[in-house]
Amino acid sequence: MQKPLPRPIAAALVTVLAGSLAACSFEPPLRVPQAPLDKTPYTAGARIKQTVGPGGPAGQAQEMEYGKELHEEWWKLFHAKALDELIAAGLKNSPTIAQAQAQLREAQATAQVNNSIFYPQITGNLQANRSKASAAAFGRSGGFYYSLITGSVGVTYYPDIFGVNRLVYRNSEALVKYQQWELEAARLTLTGNIVTTAINEAATEGQIRATMAIIAQEKKLLQLTENQYRAGAIDYINVVNQRSQLATEMATLPPLEQQLAVYRHELAILVGDFPANTKRQTFTLEELQLPEKLPVSLPSQLLKQRPDIRAALAQMRAANAMIGEARAQFYPTVQLSAAFGATATHPGLFFNPVSSIWSLVGAMSQPIFEGGKLEAQKAEAHAAYDVVYAAYRSTVLSAFNQVANALRAVEHDAQTLAAQREALQAAAQALQLAQASYRAGASDYLTLLTSEVQYDNARIAEIRAESQRYQDTAALLVALGGGWWNKTGPQVPTTSAPQNSHSDAGTLPTTQANP
Repeated sequence: MQKPLPRPIAAALVTVLAGSLAACSFEPPLRVPQAPLDKTPYTAGARIKQTVGPGGPAGQAQEMEYGKELHEEWWKLFHAKALDELIAAGLKNSPTIAQAQAQLREAQATAQVNNSIFYPQITGNLQANRSKASAAAFGRSGGFYYSLITGSVGVTYYPDIFGVNRLVYRNSEALVKYQQWELEAARLTLTGNIVTTAINEAATEGQIRATMAIIAQEKKLLQLTENQYRAGAIDYINVVNQRSQLATEMATLPPLEQQLAVYRHELAILVGDFPANTKRQTFTLEELQLPEKLPVSLPSQLLKQRPDIRAALAQMRAANAMIGEARAQFYPTVQLSAAFGATATHPGLFFNPVSSIWSLVGAMSQPIFEGGKLEAQKAEAHAAYDVVYAAYRSTVLSAFNQVANALRAVEHDAQTLAAQREALQAAAQALQLAQASYRAGASDYLTLLTSEVQYDNARIAEIRAESQRYQDTAALLVALGGGWWNKTGPQVPTTSAPQNSHSDAGTLPTTQANP
């Protein structure tokens, strides 16, 4: 007769077997679309030049630093103290940030709930009962009274033999990471909106100043025209035309002031305040400094820097874990329970060994027939993964599209600003010559009026071109993901996984890989 294995060896074999079973994961390898090569340009057509913008009177040139990261919060590249203070207030008080933070805490709490399944569940129970029993069953009248005191400690444990618990936790852990990246995306969106709105406010304020200067000039020309009419040098129609030109310019001022009010109110809302509480001064373009060096991340870096891409990847990991859960439902689930306690009719006997009670229970359940439910759940999980897989691809393509558009915009904005400033200089010179000729009586009023209109349009267009260059520079920095990974402040909190959850905390994959 074969001798049984010694207990230590048998225990070791059981441990190895259980560990082997737990290591078997029903979660498939994570499928991630192939990433573009770093040598692949962002834009179609000719490659963006290393330096864009002619410099000089058309504004400073901007140098593209390919493969270089942002080393600070991206908005600080504009070197505007007032803008930095406004963004700090927005990150502190914005309700959208508070909402994203609350959603992150909710996801972390859910992960902790799912984490508890890895540990035994211990429950204490104490019950005292006073009862009266009838004596009629014994052929006697009346009854008798008795007391019963019961106390026990129960332990329940679900061994993760097929990794179901681990997959449930991996799903919740991925959702925590998703909310972390959603919080970072909310911060990036908020800062981008604040910067863009501030630039719009500054541009509108510049247009208002230019319009008021033009109105003042039109008033002087009207006075000159009236004097020439009184002297009999020109016809009255010239006076009427100049009054019409002045009224036209004055009519453009209220819409600009309305737009300025809208931007000021929007900035107040972005920083979590009521519009009426705005006490700050209006932004001006002179407060901003155009970044001379623009770090442009490589394509592989962009995948790691964009919070929306990282959030989409976290959703893929969660959906992948759901596939594993659906597969594991075909296999048995095991429950181990144990209870130890005492029961007695008198408190003095409660701690007597004869009053002790205990139980050990092992249970296993195996699905046999559920009408196709499990197969449908597995198909549902695969379809859900296909949905987030397509969403990930769409997010990546959208990110590369935004970077490509912003790069081209930065290039073309410099050319546009140079042309607009040349047009403004030419229009200003033409206006001066027309005014001198008109005063000397060498030219008619129509020539002067034409020069005025050309100058007014050129001046407003130059302000718009300048503000557009600031806006597209900010759009490029936002499209590259900002600079969250180099923040000096507190980082987004993370949730650490238990040792038996085999948590995946690796970097962003760019090819098909097993997470």
